[in-house]
Amino acid sequence: MRPHLHERDRDESPVTSPAPVDVASLQRRTLRLLCGTQVLGGIGVTIGFAVGALLVAELAGTAAAGLAQSAAVVGGALLAVPITRIITGHGRRPGLAVAYCVGALGGTLIVVAAATGWIPLLFLGMLLFGGGSAANLQARYAAVDLAAPAHRARHLSLVVWATTVGAVAAPNFAALADRVTGGWGLPALSGPFAFSAVAFVLAAGVLLVRLRPDPLLTARRLAAAVPDGPGGDVAVSAGERSTPAPPPSGDPVTAEPVPVPSARRGAGMRAAWSVVRARPAARLGVAAVAVGHLVMVAVMAMTPVHLREFHPVDEVLPVVGLVLSLHIAGMYALAPVVGWLADRLGRRAVILGGVGTLLAACAVAGTAGHHTPRLVVGLVLLGLGWSATMVAGSTLLSESVPDAVRPSAQGLSDLLMGLAGALAGAISGFVVQVSGYPVLTLLAAVAVAPLLALALRPVPVGAPDEED
Repeated sequence: MRPHLHERDRDESPVTSPAPVDVASLQRRTLRLLCGTQVLGGIGVTIGFAVGALLVAELAGTAAAGLAQSAAVVGGALLAVPITRIITGHGRRPGLAVAYCVGALGGTLIVVAAATGWIPLLFLGMLLFGGGSAANLQARYAAVDLAAPAHRARHLSLVVWATTVGAVAAPNFAALADRVTGGWGLPALSGPFAFSAVAFVLAAGVLLVRLRPDPLLTARRLAAAVPDGPGGDVAVSAGERSTPAPPPSGDPVTAEPVPVPSARRGAGMRAAWSVVRARPAARLGVAAVAVGHLVMVAVMAMTPVHLREFHPVDEVLPVVGLVLSLHIAGMYALAPVVGWLADRLGRRAVILGGVGTLLAACAVAGTAGHHTPRLVVGLVLLGLGWSATMVAGSTLLSESVPDAVRPSAQGLSDLLMGLAGALAGAISGFVVQVSGYPVLTLLAAVAVAPLLALALRPVPVGAPDEED
């Protein structure tokens, strides 16, 4: 007879209880919740991005339109720092909820700015709106906390894949949201941000109410029950207790709870940076995520501009929509397959596959010229390469650092990824204006070279203290 987990939030209670934890059941429940909130979050993020540039162009001029997405990307990257502190000290649930609430606040400020015409408030709102993206990105790590080692990449990839549903559905809601809110007196193009704010608040509410017990705090307790094992360097909040996880055979174990040492709340970004620098596997994971994102953003951001060069004005928008839709499908739709391959073949093998796919994407897109179908193939390959580096890199990082600094290391990775994407978006326009789209793809391919060299080095992959 399998043990059951009581409904009360045991991971946040100082009360000691010998009741065992059914880790597999809890993990399934956590994955369902994360996938559901990813759909809501994906709708909120994409519906806003779909009209963000148009709204900024309407209020601040065309020259400022490109800054809309950049502000949201930078905001999401910078918000990773405080959100990581919350997650480190209090768990995934409050951290993700706060990130979504910040995104909702940003959406509300954008609506107010559209009504008042106050440009500084508009860009502040776009900056805070990035909180929705930060929450969507951080959610993938919550899928790894309680996952069995053989299934970590698959579980992480399922949460990444769930974003597809919201990302595909959201653009279709933008026009509807604008029409509905127009009847409420809201300015044109601001209605989608009101809907985004509602979606973010709903996602935050679901997480606060239903994500119990918190997967990160529960994983810390289970690791602390085996102080001499791989999780022996785990640290959690003072007064917490743990029950051991079932053995690999799946048979439940009931044992007396083991006290958990006090948390090292100072294990922030600086400590995470020191740990990542010292561990080759962690360095590879962070580099894979950041470089994959940099190459993807650089090439994808300028593809619409390249298409405009050889398509009539009245035809370019449908073509751009089709190309980017297929690109997004490449990013997310096959993520579960990528996760399965990462579990079967290894994280480093899939990262190398992602590197090869990114290089192929740059070659195909850069030599496509005015041949749109070939450009589509290049953009789909670009999405697949991003998916491989994101899923395998995130999983490798998560399992290559000690539990005590794991949330901070994950936040550091998202910070570097966001800054890399913002840098790529800013530079890519200048490169295309001066040298053209083929040169941009060539430079993007060159940017992959350091990651290739790092991935080809032998990397010890194992439990955090085994790597030492």
